[in-house]
Amino acid sequence: MSEGPKDQEETEFMPPLDFSSLIFPFYTQALMKLGLMENPQTNQNEENLDYARRLIDLLDLLKDRTKGNLQPEEENFLEAVLSQLKMHYLNKTQAIKL
Repeated sequence: MSEGPKDQEETEFMPPLDFSSLIFPFYTQALMKLGLMENPQTNQNEENLDYARRLIDLLDLLKDRTKGNLQPEEENFLEAVLSQLKMHYLNKTQAIKL
């Protein structure tokens, strides 16, 4: 029996519909652009600090625009992601200056 489009849809992973599903793609892209995670398409580390900074800025914008509208666990998750990314970004940019 051939596998048609319907069969593929049933087996494809669907992330949950929650706030972290919105944040996670930005987070993983930023990790890749910081050179901390391999790009799964190329299996290589690709550092682009300008692009990483843009992704961090987008998450900061999202944080500002959603202030007061998030559940405590959502706010904590976003803050943790931003703190981690900013720390890695600063480490990378400090290393360049040395």
